[in-house]
Amino acid sequence: RSFHWVRSLETGLGLYKDVKQSGNSPIKPQQTQECRPIGNPSELPVLVKEGAVVLGGLFSLHDTVLESVASFTSPPAPAQCSGFNFRTFRWMQTMIFAIEEINKNPNLLPNTTLGYQIYDSCSTPVQALRTAMAVTRGHPGEGSVGTQCRGTVPVVIGDGGSTLSLVVARFLGVFHVPQVSYFSSCACLSNKVEFPAFLRTMPSDVFQVDALAQLVKHFGWTWVGVVAGDDAYGRGGAQIFSDEVKKLGACVALHEIIPKNHAKTQMAHIVERIRTSGTRVVLLFAVEQDAGALLREALRQNLTGIQWLASEAWITAAVLSTPQFHSILQGSMGFAIRKADIPGLKSFLLRINPSFDPQDPFFPIFWENLFGCSLHHGDDVDTPDKPPCTGLEELARTENIYVDVTQLRISYNVYKAVYTIAHALETMAKCVPGKGLLHEGTCPNMSTIQPWQLLEYLKQVEFINDFGEEMKFDENGDPVAMYDLINWQLNADGEVEYVTVGKFDETTQNKLEIDEEAILWTGKTKDVPLSVCSKGCPPGTRKAIKPNFPVCCFDCILCAAGEISNQTDAIECEQCLPEFWSNARRDTCVPKQVEFLSYTDTMGITLMVVALVGFCCTLTVILIFACNRGTPIVKANNSELSFLILVSLGLCFLCALPFIGEPTAWTCMLRHTAFGIAFSLCISSILSKTVVVLMAFRATLPGSMVMRWFGPVQQRVMIFAGATVQVVICGVWLAVAPPTPRTLSSRESLRLILLCDEGSALAFSLVLSYIGLLASFCLLLAFLARKLPGTFNEAKLITFSMVIFFAVWVAFVPAYVSSPGKYTTATEVFAILASSYSLLACLFFPKCYIILLKPEKNTRKHMMAKTT
Repeated sequence: RSFHWVRSLETGLGLYKDVKQSGNSPIKPQQTQECRPIGNPSELPVLVKEGAVVLGGLFSLHDTVLESVASFTSPPAPAQCSGFNFRTFRWMQTMIFAIEEINKNPNLLPNTTLGYQIYDSCSTPVQALRTAMAVTRGHPGEGSVGTQCRGTVPVVIGDGGSTLSLVVARFLGVFHVPQVSYFSSCACLSNKVEFPAFLRTMPSDVFQVDALAQLVKHFGWTWVGVVAGDDAYGRGGAQIFSDEVKKLGACVALHEIIPKNHAKTQMAHIVERIRTSGTRVVLLFAVEQDAGALLREALRQNLTGIQWLASEAWITAAVLSTPQFHSILQGSMGFAIRKADIPGLKSFLLRINPSFDPQDPFFPIFWENLFGCSLHHGDDVDTPDKPPCTGLEELARTENIYVDVTQLRISYNVYKAVYTIAHALETMAKCVPGKGLLHEGTCPNMSTIQPWQLLEYLKQVEFINDFGEEMKFDENGDPVAMYDLINWQLNADGEVEYVTVGKFDETTQNKLEIDEEAILWTGKTKDVPLSVCSKGCPPGTRKAIKPNFPVCCFDCILCAAGEISNQTDAIECEQCLPEFWSNARRDTCVPKQVEFLSYTDTMGITLMVVALVGFCCTLTVILIFACNRGTPIVKANNSELSFLILVSLGLCFLCALPFIGEPTAWTCMLRHTAFGIAFSLCISSILSKTVVVLMAFRATLPGSMVMRWFGPVQQRVMIFAGATVQVVICGVWLAVAPPTPRTLSSRESLRLILLCDEGSALAFSLVLSYIGLLASFCLLLAFLARKLPGTFNEAKLITFSMVIFFAVWVAFVPAYVSSPGKYTTATEVFAILASSYSLLACLFFPKCYIILLKPEKNTRKHMMAKTT
């Protein structure tokens, strides 16, 4: 192989030497020298037909070159090609058919006859370069010693593969010889800086890859494998595809390269990588030879269940649609360029027979490979393995891809390439001086057409062919991209049918159109295969990227409380509004539960019952006192003050009820004001009674005037004054900043707490402080009178009740501050009820006990007795 490259370099230098010595070189030779091409053109087989304008043709009629061992002591032997390709031979015949059709057409180039020079590039870059050199210096006979080297071919059609066209385009671009390729799709060839003379009737891989990426997006595949051939076509297309699908949010599960030598260990490694990657969709971006090598290894390892996406190079390749591959390729899908039914082509293909054209160097190879016989039997040619051809062989009876004209796609590209050149020549021939495309509107000389002149006209060519397709090139030399979406399906006879299930047109707004009902996937199923690294996250969850994995591999995490996701594969969970909370599935925000101390919940019912029981107890005590108001114990306890205390205690029990139930504006104002005024009235009455008891025992001297200042009127004034202060505080509170209902919401809580806002913390503090002040005075005076003589000492009971009262309210403050939600309200209700019960029990239960159970003690004598 290295020797071939050396030979190519020598040939190129020789050609450069020839051009340098021609008139086009800026370096003028001192004397005209004879042209001596390096390498003999006759070494390369060529099919020639003379014409006024000769079109060059490069076709890879063989798949490989048999490399000989270089001795470096003698010129290398001519290259030997092997592996005849019947499909490419049909492409070559299509070029000849189009040229002959144009020559017979009186309306297109009527005064110009087209000829051709066709070479076999043998699918190798070195051979492609040699044929490109040969086609530019003329067919055998030209360029012999003593003549000037000149190229008689102004345009070249070919080559097929992108790798071959890269070599040819670089060479032809130096001399501005236009090249129109029919099968090279590498996006790199659109670079006009590197390849200024390259054009093609095959769309660029950029459009094919765009179509494949849109296909992946359409079916929701996010975990896709990519396997490419080790050439410009495969590597370039696969890389563009990988970049495009990543932009669409998908990931590449594997990216492998098929070696050109198809080494078994590497092929086995690629198949194993596909098996272990977890992907069910694999793009095979390679020519049919590389694709076949990989698929044979996949068959050997029994790799099934893979949905193959085919590149345009092999989606309609007959060599892969044989029964051998049905088990793994049934259901395969890919984009193919548009096909056409070319009238008269099949009969043209069938015209060939052994006596048709003895000058055709490619026909014997074709015939012998097709029928397995030898046309040279009996000659000096050694063909011991093949019997002689009988002459009875008929092409029409064969089932070969050569005579199959049902999928004329690349053949149609060849056909369009010839007609594009013909229309460019037609425009040149009809050029009007002053309106031409050349410098200053000049027109070319049709008898001596220069390649660079034809290149300018090819760039501007535009026409509608007989199949209704618009033919033109964009600024990159690319045609309009239109593809058919092909699906491999088996018919009733077990043969592969290329069913068109969609199309891609880059000129329309909705580029991709798919008939999903017509698709039959791998495994003969109608269900779209699922190819993901991680299954989609349902609503209520979000994606969480796995460390050291692609973004398509993730875990599904349940949204946090108060957050939702209402779509599949959500990236982030959305926070509910403050008034809403997430449901159990975390896919919908629902109104939060409103929480308050309700009459329906257990705590509310309990507190309500306790309050009502306290009120009933108070009424009972009032009834007992009323029934026994003439007894000594009732009289001794100042019945008027006792009844007033009992009434205020009843109000204290009832003022707990507004704290239960849904807060409203009225209940909020009533809660604290009623509580404050009721307790102030109660404690003021107890304070007044305590003062009377204390003064009664202090005023022991006869004729003392002290008790005049603590008579019934003074007691009422004292009670009224004590309650009035609290009324004023509450009145100002309601006027300035009244308590109002308020919703307390937290994003971390599923409940909305409905409570009463105090409005003014200062006013609320003053209410409690004033009650505390009255209770403090009461406790102090009761404590001073605790040791007064008497069988029934009222001061002791008042002292005990005040101690409990203080204990309850001192404990209330921290409990109130720290209690959450409705428990804050419950704490306040509990403090009201506890303090009310303590006053009722300490002040009146002992008296009721004597009245009801110890009536013998309810006498004046007993009340006046002194305790020992």
